[in-house]
Amino acid sequence: MPRCCIVSLLIIFIFSFVSMHAGTLVQFRTVFGDIEVELYDQDKPITVQNFLDYVKSGRYENEFAHRLVPNFVIQGGGFTLTTNTISATPTFAPITNEIATGKFYSNIYGTIAMAKTSDPNSATSQFFFNLTNNAASLDDTNNSGGFTVFGHVIAGTNVLNLFNGFQNFTGTQQSNIVADLENYFGGNFASCPLLYPNIAATNFVFMDISLLQVAITNQNNAEQISWNSATGLTNIVEFTTNFPPVWNTLATINGTGARMTVTDSAASPSRFYRVRVIY
Repeated sequence: MPRCCIVSLLIIFIFSFVSMHAGTLVQFRTVFGDIEVELYDQDKPITVQNFLDYVKSGRYENEFAHRLVPNFVIQGGGFTLTTNTISATPTFAPITNEIATGKFYSNIYGTIAMAKTSDPNSATSQFFFNLTNNAASLDDTNNSGGFTVFGHVIAGTNVLNLFNGFQNFTGTQQSNIVADLENYFGGNFASCPLLYPNIAATNFVFMDISLLQVAITNQNNAEQISWNSATGLTNIVEFTTNFPPVWNTLATINGTGARMTVTDSAASPSRFYRVRVIY
């Protein structure tokens, strides 16, 4: 066989191998930028499917990060905020701890794992990003059975680094703080990240979680919103000008599976976009 054919076959084989093992891509959109995550579908199937069920069910809509310990973790998935009302995320049944299922992944910087109680099989909706190497404590099966890593960040570590720059509020900082809101909202908010040192709904760190790889680009003073549309389902492009979000519909389109683009000619710097699918 000619050398060029061998090389071509090798390239095809490598591409097929990589594609076959690529996991689901999830996007966490924040005011600081996007965090792109690849999930471990094959090695942690129950954990990944559980997470995707929460995304597709809409239970993560208007979700915010409620816990931040710089140089440790940032945690979300437990609460949503609409207007001035904080609500616990409705949960599905707890899942089996998959730390020993498939390939083992360590709780190192840039990975995402499930939060839970001391019961190893108690994870439901809450997840966290490791902001440093936490292998020594969170991989230990003597610590609540160990914490299952089910994906890793492939883009957006600059956003994770920014969270590491938040500081516990001492009364002097002007922005990006960690505040003890336990007296206001209960024990889950003892280390809550806020954009500004004011206990107001507008200052929570919201995360829009999407499976559609949304991209926002400016073209001729208009914003172009592009995404991988969900086949045969209603795809809704929305924007908000404030947080907590009050969503306004920009376009409603039936998805074809192709990448789609909508232009917002009335765009302003204050608009934050999302694409929502009715699954």
